[in-house]
Amino acid sequence: MTDPSRPLADPIAGSHDGPARGGVTVVGIDAGGRPANPELAEALAGAGLVVGAARHLAVAPLPPGCATVVLGPLAPALDRLLAAVAVGTPAVVLASGDPGFFGIVRRLRAAGLRPRVLPAVSSVAAAFARAGRPWDDAVVVSAHGRDPRPALNACRALPAVAVLTAPGAGAAEIGAGLAGWSRRLVVAEHLGTDAERVTETTPAAAAARSWADPHVLLCLADPPGPSAADGGAALSGIDGGAAPAGGATGMRWDNQPAAPPSGGWALPESAYAHRDSMITKSEVRALAVARLRPRIGRLVWDVGAGSGSVGIECALLGAAVIAVEHDSRAVARIRANAAAHAVDLRVVAGHAPAALDDLPDPDAVFLGGGAPQALAAVARRRPQRVVLTLAAVDRVGPAVGLLRDAGYTVEGSQLSAARLADLPGGSIRLAATNPVVVLTGEQP
Repeated sequence: MTDPSRPLADPIAGSHDGPARGGVTVVGIDAGGRPANPELAEALAGAGLVVGAARHLAVAPLPPGCATVVLGPLAPALDRLLAAVAVGTPAVVLASGDPGFFGIVRRLRAAGLRPRVLPAVSSVAAAFARAGRPWDDAVVVSAHGRDPRPALNACRALPAVAVLTAPGAGAAEIGAGLAGWSRRLVVAEHLGTDAERVTETTPAAAAARSWADPHVLLCLADPPGPSAADGGAALSGIDGGAAPAGGATGMRWDNQPAAPPSGGWALPESAYAHRDSMITKSEVRALAVARLRPRIGRLVWDVGAGSGSVGIECALLGAAVIAVEHDSRAVARIRANAAAHAVDLRVVAGHAPAALDDLPDPDAVFLGGGAPQALAAVARRRPQRVVLTLAAVDRVGPAVGLLRDAGYTVEGSQLSAARLADLPGGSIRLAATNPVVVLTGEQP
């Protein structure tokens, strides 16, 4: 049986059996700062160079006279590792948790190294374990060293998300961004240390306090445990807190939460409750959703949502969605349709453009009907893409002009579908649907 800790033969770099042959071994250090892997001592015994954070070097049994590099900027450490490999000097890299999981292994391979990896338990696995919750249904995202908005939008869209945080992009900031979404948060600080604290809280309570950096954030949509309402009770036995209660919601809950929907998209109108055929037809919806480009990490507004079909299909593809609708009966239908398709939309009842004022900035916006005031308000928010459908031809020119004046490049097409329909006697005719113009504005 193949040893899973050893890499397969690489057609470019060849096969490495560890540091004895002049390769690089990456060893994970567990959440408490302890070198848990029993093979670490063997790996270090033959090492001529050890790279790691100061806290990891301090706990590792380094051989006498071994050269070390304290990790700060990664580039100098990569240069030393490449130089060591070039002359056959065995090297060891110490890293937190599982170094192949949002860790240094990716950067080493990008630099041309093919390391042997000895992982420890990742901080995400440890956080879910402390919460007493399975995580095969979770999506893991990072807000560390990158724009935190995609991580926030994943939390808005999906029922179970783990976030690797950074100063200024942690539980407080994500909690503030979840206003309007029903979520609970589990914040894991100082995992594996004597100061470990795992706290269940609400987004509003998380936004109102400070947290130790870095921490792991779990954003969950299942029903809150008995301690959630108090704004933050400790778990893991600290302060006698209880583990959060589990349970499913109406949201998608399977072991492939980031996969495309098994039932597809551009669903027939019969898949949605709607009023008097007032729904974006499936042929038009297919193009509109393609133009919106929904995926995990993006926020889509569905303005004048009607039945909610466009927003729901964006949510099925992983996007966070806010549906804006002024008609109270339509609002109820949107919520019912979202529940029927097991997605979570934030529904805002109100008239555009006023209802848009306090919403978080979108990445893409769909407007059914293209009312000029609403379109102008959307353009002022500068989303990357704006898609609108127009049945009235006289509205096309003004809409194109408004988008171009706002700095968008615009393309459009008129869709006119004819569907098969049965005739008496077994014949078939073509039944035309109303033609619709689809406009797409995109920031250059």
